Amino acid sequence: MPFKRYVEIGRVALVNYGKDYGKLVVIVDVIDQNRALIDAPDMVRGQMNFKRLSLTDITIDIPRVPKKKTLIDAMEKADVKNKWENSSWGRKLIVQKRRASLNDFDRFKLMLAKIKRSGVVRQELAKLKKENAY
Repeated sequence: MPFKRYVEIGRVALVNYGKDYGKLVVIVDVIDQNRALIDAPDMVRGQMNFKRLSLTDITIDIPRVPKKKTLIDAMEKADVKNKWENSSWGRKLIVQKRRASLNDFDRFKLMLAKIKRSGVVRQELAKLKKENAY
C-alpha cells in the first residue's frame, strides 16, 4: 500500500509533543526539510518541527500562507472538526480524554458494569454451547 500522507500545504496535522499537544493544526508553508509553518484558528501562527506533527488524512484547499480569516473559512468549508471527530483516530483520542477525566467512583462504576456485562456474555455463551452440544 503506497504512502498517502504527504507533507503539503493544507494538510491537517495533530501536534504530538510540546505545549500545543493534542491540537489540530494546518500546514500553511514548508520552511525546510525539518520544519513547517503551522496555523490553527485558536493559536498564533508559528513554525514547528515535523517530528512534533502527526499527519492526518484530512487536507483542505488553501493557498500558500493564507490570511487567518481565509484559513478559518477553508477549515469550516472542509468541515475539518467534524471529519476529525468521526475518524477512528479522533474517536480514540476522545475516549482516552474521557477515561482520563474519570474520578475514582466513576472507575468503580465502570468496573461493575464490565463485570455485569461479562457475566451476561458468559451465560449466553453457555446457552449456545449447550444447544450445539446435542
